[in-house]
Amino acid sequence: MLQLKVIREEKQRIINGLRKRNWTAQQLKVVDNILKTDDERRANQKELDDTLAEQNQLAKQIGALMGQGKKEEAEALKIKVAQLKIQTELLKERTQNIQQQLDAMLYSVPNCPHKSVPKGKTPEDNKVAKAWKKPFPALPEDALPHWELAKKYNLFDFELGVKLTGSGFPVYRGKGARLQRALIQFFLDEAVKAGYEEILPPLLVNEESATATGQLPDKEAQMYKCDEDNLYLIPTAEVPVTNILRGDIVPIKDLPVMMTAYTPCFRREAGAWGAHVRGLNRVHQFDKVELVRVEHPDNSYKALEGMVRHVEKLMNKLELPFRILLLCGGDMGFNSAKTYDFEVWSGAQKRWLEVSSVSCFETFQSNRMKLRFRDAEGKIELAHTLNGSALALARIVAALLENNQTPEGIAIPKVLHRYTGFKMI
Repeated sequence: MLQLKVIREEKQRIINGLRKRNWTAQQLKVVDNILKTDDERRANQKELDDTLAEQNQLAKQIGALMGQGKKEEAEALKIKVAQLKIQTELLKERTQNIQQQLDAMLYSVPNCPHKSVPKGKTPEDNKVAKAWKKPFPALPEDALPHWELAKKYNLFDFELGVKLTGSGFPVYRGKGARLQRALIQFFLDEAVKAGYEEILPPLLVNEESATATGQLPDKEAQMYKCDEDNLYLIPTAEVPVTNILRGDIVPIKDLPVMMTAYTPCFRREAGAWGAHVRGLNRVHQFDKVELVRVEHPDNSYKALEGMVRHVEKLMNKLELPFRILLLCGGDMGFNSAKTYDFEVWSGAQKRWLEVSSVSCFETFQSNRMKLRFRDAEGKIELAHTLNGSALALARIVAALLENNQTPEGIAIPKVLHRYTGFKMI
């Protein structure tokens, strides 16, 4: 969430940023309401502190009077202390209520977009940061979409997934399963070579972790919840991996912190249906390799560009046509200050499919989770967090199958041969 100090000191910048997210005048009133509520909280806290100080002072006076044998005067002060204790409890309760109101408002405000984020309301307003300039795959008019290829070569089975679980849970088989495993290992190896520490985190997180990275309360409807244990299935490895440092103060010499993780990801995607989400285009469970970075604020946007180049290298090695989009204010995620999306060309479907988002959150997550660093002078500041998909497998598999289909079968990109053990499906 945004820092109160920043909202107070840079109010107009925050308002301008929220306007870039297409917030209305009515919505923007929350900024003034936050500051007004914070003023009320401060005043109430001062009154509480003054009351407690008075209690402590009277307690000392009572002790002195009792020592002097002035019992009657001491008893009179005890009555006053009892009244102050009642007042203290009321003030504590009021302070807690005000804080809850303030937190609710702060949680409702998205991150402020970076100055380089373009204005816009819909995906059509996103800026193409890098376009594909090489030839696209030359496929015949009767080229099969990936769901038909999967049936033809027995690669994955949605009907079996329905039998076992429900719609949106594919079962990968044979060479389809091996291709999936090969991609995971390839992505992890590339991340480790780039300096990321490999993490294997839990697939369930508690409410505090989901709140710290911004999934709650904004994305609760998209998450699978285990009510009995109050745990959530992760929508991305970003959640458990970033929370590894929740509440920590990282020495500046340890920055940047770079971590990578492979996990299955679970998303309800409520209401998703139609031809555009057929096959692997949108599923409830998919595999993904995630990159997470914790950076000094002075280096975070340089790190963001470096993460973009890393994902770009993966796409080139897989020989897949792609483009990079700089998301506009109206299409950015709730937590993000700046996001690049990677889209892969799906040859048989003749459409672009999103396969990665790479984002800088500045202090939006670290403020929630109290993730800080200590600089060379000993000063403690909030760190910047970043993450990116490198990569999400379901749609990568879809594009690989469609773009590489030939009369002889499906050709596997050369970089994967040592991982799959075969060159053709």
